[in-house]
Amino acid sequence: MQNSVLLRKIIHVDMDAFYASVEQMDNPELKGKPLAVGGNEKRGVVSAASYEARKFGVRSAMSGYQAKKNCPELIFVRPRFDRYKEISTKIRTIFLEYTDLVEPLSLDEAYLDVTENKKGNPSASNIAKEIRDRIFEEVGLTASAGISINKFVAKIASDYNKPNGQKTVEPDEVIPFLEDLEIRKFYGVGKVTTQKMYSLGIFTGKDLKEKSVEFLTENFGKSGAFYYNVVRGIHLSEVKPNRIPKSVGAERTFSENLSSEVFMLERLESIANELERRLKKSKIAGKTITLKIKYSDFKLQTRSKTLDYFIADKSLILETAKELLYQEKLENSVRLLGISLANLNTEKKKKETPIQKEVSVQLKFDF
Repeated sequence: MQNSVLLRKIIHVDMDAFYASVEQMDNPELKGKPLAVGGNEKRGVVSAASYEARKFGVRSAMSGYQAKKNCPELIFVRPRFDRYKEISTKIRTIFLEYTDLVEPLSLDEAYLDVTENKKGNPSASNIAKEIRDRIFEEVGLTASAGISINKFVAKIASDYNKPNGQKTVEPDEVIPFLEDLEIRKFYGVGKVTTQKMYSLGIFTGKDLKEKSVEFLTENFGKSGAFYYNVVRGIHLSEVKPNRIPKSVGAERTFSENLSSEVFMLERLESIANELERRLKKSKIAGKTITLKIKYSDFKLQTRSKTLDYFIADKSLILETAKELLYQEKLENSVRLLGISLANLNTEKKKKETPIQKEVSVQLKFDF
């Protein structure tokens, strides 16, 4: 027998090429031109790319060298995070005029639960359109939105009509929508998992739905239950206004590769200072310290150590980071170092993902 659940009205708002769009807004000379925020033509990593640059295959996390190779006309600008935070705060203020249930994922995206909202508007689709219009009129930027019965489907839907568009997946459309969806477009299914699913004959949501929970658990561990549920439109995660971070970190990319550990120790001290500042600001401490090392050939390595007690002090963080640095010989010169703290004192014990019964969708629901 099927269970009925209370359907929520969830909006996922995602700003369009946010960092790059802010730079183009503030400097009209950059409008319509291929732009990369972060990095440069010799080194560094692209933080964001304008849509004009994306046409050439430039994307975030790409090396500046490769980005310039893809797009010789590419313009690099330094990121201005204070400015991005300022704009993000204005956008969040608009969200809060509609609901207090706002869960920011980053500076440029957030979930909103508008099942009950301050405007008394029964249509989540109309609310999303109104919010997008206000962001454009009051801030000067475009946003895209996805609207559906849960966070998972709303997140996927927000990508459909980018830029400056929205897509609503109504309750009776959720299952067909997920069945037709390419598996690589499922939120939370990365490149490695996608390839594994391909090897198991899973190419679409329909293929995924045909697999038993036992099969999925055997091949994907605890994530198997998650995949089993979401392809059936079941994702019970609530919109949480006070989202608790799982880790806090700081890192630096160097203008020149470092081969001397003495110079690396100097940089680690600076990074530890920044990390301590962020921890104190958030009143957070943690037990697991991770040292991130990116070599000149872009190979990434992490080394971690878990302590028996919580720390937030830079001297203790630095001491452990040094220990991790000397843990084994470096493979090459280093272009980036980072330190992060996890296993935080804000975390609660995780619960197993339960297998939910099939949900009978009630169609009398205004989206």
